[in-house]
Amino acid sequence: MTDEDLWRMLREIESMPYGPGQIAALEQLLRRADAGEDRHLAFAARITATPAYVHGGEPAKSFVTFSWCLAEFDRDPQPYHQGYTHQLLWYFKYMVNAMLKFPELPLDRTYAVLDDMERRYRESGHSLQAVHKHRFLVADHLGDESAAAEAYRLWMTTPRDALSDCAGCDPTTQVGYLADIGRHDEAVALAEPVLAGRLNCVEQPQGILTALLASYRETGRREQARDAHREAYRRLRGRLADLWEIADHVEFCTVTGNGARALELVERHLDWLDRAPTPAAGMHFAAAAAAALRQVPADLTVHRRAAGDRPAADVPAGALADELADSATALAERFDARNGTTHQSERIAQRIAAEPDGEHLPLSASLRRPPVPAPRSGGGPVTAAPVTVPAQADPDELLALAEECWRTNRRDGLVAALRAYDERFGDTELPAATRARRLELRAGEVSQDDDGVPVAIEVNRAALAAWREVPDPLRAQVVAGRLGALLSTVEESAEEGLTLAREAAEHLAAHGEPRERAAAWDRLALAHVHRERWAEALDALDRADADAGLDPWLDGRVALHRTHVLEQLERADEFRDAAVRARRLAGEVGDGEMLTAACLAYVRATEDPADAVAACDEALAVAPAGARLPLRVTRGRALLAAERAAEAVEDLAEAVTLCVEQGLPGDALLRWELAEAYRAAGRLTEAAEVAEEAVLGLDRAGAQAEADRCRHLLAGIYEGLGEPDLALGLLDQLAENLDGPDNLPQRAQVLEEAGGILYDADRDALAAQRFAAASTAWRLAGYPVDELRARRREMLALHWSGDLPAAVAAIERVDEAVGALAGLPDEPPVVTYERAMAADAVARVLIAEERITAALDRVDGVPDRLRSIEAFGEAAQVEVLTGELLLRDGRPDQAERLLGPVLAGLPAGSRPAAQAAWLLARALDDQDRPAEAAKIRAEHGIGEE
Repeated sequence: MTDEDLWRMLREIESMPYGPGQIAALEQLLRRADAGEDRHLAFAARITATPAYVHGGEPAKSFVTFSWCLAEFDRDPQPYHQGYTHQLLWYFKYMVNAMLKFPELPLDRTYAVLDDMERRYRESGHSLQAVHKHRFLVADHLGDESAAAEAYRLWMTTPRDALSDCAGCDPTTQVGYLADIGRHDEAVALAEPVLAGRLNCVEQPQGILTALLASYRETGRREQARDAHREAYRRLRGRLADLWEIADHVEFCTVTGNGARALELVERHLDWLDRAPTPAAGMHFAAAAAAALRQVPADLTVHRRAAGDRPAADVPAGALADELADSATALAERFDARNGTTHQSERIAQRIAAEPDGEHLPLSASLRRPPVPAPRSGGGPVTAAPVTVPAQADPDELLALAEECWRTNRRDGLVAALRAYDERFGDTELPAATRARRLELRAGEVSQDDDGVPVAIEVNRAALAAWREVPDPLRAQVVAGRLGALLSTVEESAEEGLTLAREAAEHLAAHGEPRERAAAWDRLALAHVHRERWAEALDALDRADADAGLDPWLDGRVALHRTHVLEQLERADEFRDAAVRARRLAGEVGDGEMLTAACLAYVRATEDPADAVAACDEALAVAPAGARLPLRVTRGRALLAAERAAEAVEDLAEAVTLCVEQGLPGDALLRWELAEAYRAAGRLTEAAEVAEEAVLGLDRAGAQAEADRCRHLLAGIYEGLGEPDLALGLLDQLAENLDGPDNLPQRAQVLEEAGGILYDADRDALAAQRFAAASTAWRLAGYPVDELRARRREMLALHWSGDLPAAVAAIERVDEAVGALAGLPDEPPVVTYERAMAADAVARVLIAEERITAALDRVDGVPDRLRSIEAFGEAAQVEVLTGELLLRDGRPDQAERLLGPVLAGLPAGSRPAAQAAWLLARALDDQDRPAEAAKIRAEHGIGEE
């Protein structure tokens, strides 16, 4: 590469965001610059590299580049050095700051750099304000309170100048000091005017907001504390250089009672400890993380990513807390050994001991309250009155009460009645029928236990044998039907179960009462459902319906089972009618569990989101605790479908909270949905926070496809937040993850999206690279129209980057993509559009080469083709370009005839109208008609240039 190429490379690197990408590019440039003879370039590259290392998370490397520049500056001053004097003096502050954070660097060396800084500032006529600030930082690091107070006084009383830290960073350090010495009101007062102004430093406003966390909390400013945490952490979370500040946010979550959020932050950044920017940052993060981990159950596992020879693993929180506490303590001892104090050990001990203090402050955008274990919930309706067990009831009366409670889904009453039976008559010799009935009801007790099905099968087998022993053929067949339905859920016992259920139904149909017959057919239907034999299940339900009407609870269950079967059979109209009936019957009996299931079925049957929301509302009024999660999820989705995203947020956030409280899997998927709801509601900050949590959870669960789709959502959110570099990082990661033959279309899409972000940010050379990669992926995937679009965008990006030879070379690739679409019968509008826009783009590149005739040939007939597909705006755009070409070709009369009608059809005041008017006026001037030209300019408010 030529020196000119290397200078261009340096300018491109300077426009890159701080981070690993910029550092890698700089180190490549440094190697090339050192191999050449351009001393100025070598110096300038290191000047750029010094802050890149500091803000990119590798400050140790900045010592080398700064020392090299300073020595070169002093050894052989050159004219170009003078242009970098201010930067060199500024970088002394970076050095002092960083040297304090490496315990292996002697303190004397830091003082020597400070003295050199002071000498150079004096000699250059600068204020010593920044020097006093950095002497304060050294004293504060040592815990020398009197020296810190004196340096602080000098810092505050010395005039600022061009080498003082910015209007955000100086107050940030002041706020931190005031908070440390308990002057919280002063800290807040100092920060308020700063936050009201404009902060555009790379470290602000997140720096001052982080420094304010303690003072906001101590002064009762809860809302400001929460907002400061959210805003600051959102800006810090992607920057390795800010690991220390992230530790402050972990501690803030811990002390405000947000243990779940603290744990999420620890897990998200845990692997950063393996590449901590400084030992001090690693020490503070390890200490804050240890405190957070000690607030959760010790056996809870935390996912730790692979690093070096250490494989990825799920580590118990207790063990990890001890490991991190030991690491932080050992680092603090190293700092104290260097400093000759105990200050760092005391600070780290306090940080490790941090725990919730005061009233809980809700912080999470995804959790509505601190998650606590939910009590086990019974299956009965929340509106049911407590069951009273008569004190004088005999055994049969107690069993009759238990049976009635079982029939009406009142589990608490069932358990209470049977407990009374066992306590009063458990040791009494009772008739065989009474004992068989008690054994039969045992199945109701175990039906909702963790080991329900296997135990219930054994209990029903014993009850069946007991009724046969009595003997009571009808009761035996009732139990046989229940046993058959249970056995049909077990693969190896399914045929036995179907036989038992069928025989029971047939026997009871011949000998039982109507309610017994309906219940038997319903049990047979369930057996068929368990085996996914939908037609047979529907036939059994039809038979059950024939005996319906005597027991509203049974009728409701049969109706509910019918909705499920009809849904599986995809008989939409009947499914909808059945769901309406099931919902009505469940509402009449007031059973929360049954009504919840019926309403959820109705939601699946209706196409009206408002109806779906109303059904969820009805069920939520009576639903048992265990049913609220699916209802909240369903209601949130219905609200999103109804374009009521702000309301959907509340339901989905509650769903995430319930999922976490109940210890259920799937909270990451729910967070993904919640992030989408926040995005749709325009609450992008919360959307980003929750989507980040979702990606972390999905990655941990090994759900890469879902994690990648959520990353794609998050990239769009970042773009909406005005954080294109974060969006680009995610899109690049997606492109890497999707690097396989089955994912080519998705890879092409994200590459093209990345190119679009870079293009909009005027980083055209990088945009062209992404568009080129997208073009290749589109071609390999067999999407020729998309390939043409990406090729066109690649060519334009190269054109606007100033690399005209590359743009001209790209014309051939565009023409090849156009040719691949030629000759299609009944050409689709999208093909017509892309071919037309490709012609327009090629013409613009040819104009830059002054090939006017070739450009005119390219756009010939293009406006008519665009109008044929009703792309009127684009047609006018090409006609304006054609008018410009005609003027350049010396044909002003033809340009006038073309541009006059075009101008008349464009919206007044629009940019295309102004451009067309300007060109038309030029055409009139070229024909010696200045008065007409002046009139056009006056009408459209444009000048001659």
